[in-house]
Amino acid sequence: MLVEPVIYALIFVGVFFMVEGIYLIVFGKSVRLESKVNRRLELLEKGESPESVLNTLRKEREQHKENMGLPIIAPLSEKAAQANIAFSPVALVVVMVILGITSFLALTFFTGAGIVVRIGVSVVMGYGAVYVWLNNKAKKRLALFEEQLPDAVELIVRSLRVGHPFSSAINIVAQEMPDPLGTEFGMISDEATYGMEVTESLDKMAQRIDLQDVKFLSVAVTIQSSSGGNLAEILDGLSKVIRSRFKLFRKVKAITAEARWSGWFLSMFPIGALIMIQLIDPNYYDDVKETSAFVPAAIVVAAFLFVNVIFMRMMVNIKV
Repeated sequence: MLVEPVIYALIFVGVFFMVEGIYLIVFGKSVRLESKVNRRLELLEKGESPESVLNTLRKEREQHKENMGLPIIAPLSEKAAQANIAFSPVALVVVMVILGITSFLALTFFTGAGIVVRIGVSVVMGYGAVYVWLNNKAKKRLALFEEQLPDAVELIVRSLRVGHPFSSAINIVAQEMPDPLGTEFGMISDEATYGMEVTESLDKMAQRIDLQDVKFLSVAVTIQSSSGGNLAEILDGLSKVIRSRFKLFRKVKAITAEARWSGWFLSMFPIGALIMIQLIDPNYYDDVKETSAFVPAAIVVAAFLFVNVIFMRMMVNIKV
């Protein structure tokens, strides 16, 4: 029956929201405030030494890098590093196990699937829910970082023009900007204080954040440090380019919004209609489902729906 796929979908949605619930229960207040305050300054205000704060932030930043070589865990570790999730790698595995067990119990009580199917679907749901959750967190954090970057670069430019060295300009950004950018630049400032080259720290941040504009900033500073030139003018031009790209991206997103929603509606409406028909009249397809053409026709329709989603995404996914 087509009711079981609906149950599977509802169970997946349930375990997905369980991830956020567990995260809020474990880390609570600090998670809710992470986008409103600068975590580095918060730790410093608690009386911790700058070296201790740097070590703490480094540990949080790099705790997922060791698992990026593992085939199955690597995608989770990459997204966790980009999202700067407070969960440790072990905690993520524990959460996946909890979600898998919860999914298995829900499938046992609400479906008639066999033991092998339940185990397989539970594993997929546990892993998939964590991955989707991490991916959403990473996207939100990177989008916020990208939005803050032009203001940060302009603040650096103003600091350079009044006579501050580049390292001091970075420190000003770390003090004035909220997270996620504030803490990231604060770590660059602290690493420079303890002897690391600013260009090296910027390059590491660009690799970790994996945003094109951050890579532009890193390359611009690296080239200027080796060949000379007016860094304030270079970064001023870069900030204008970043802001213009961001405005153009927002404009393109607004223009293509109708096409995106139309594509999703045209793709989801047949599935929704099929589910409603099955719920209202479960015997609606009894006269044709035993025919030889039913299964091939269903496969063709599913393939067309899948191709429709891909092509609609290709049409509206404009690179800026």
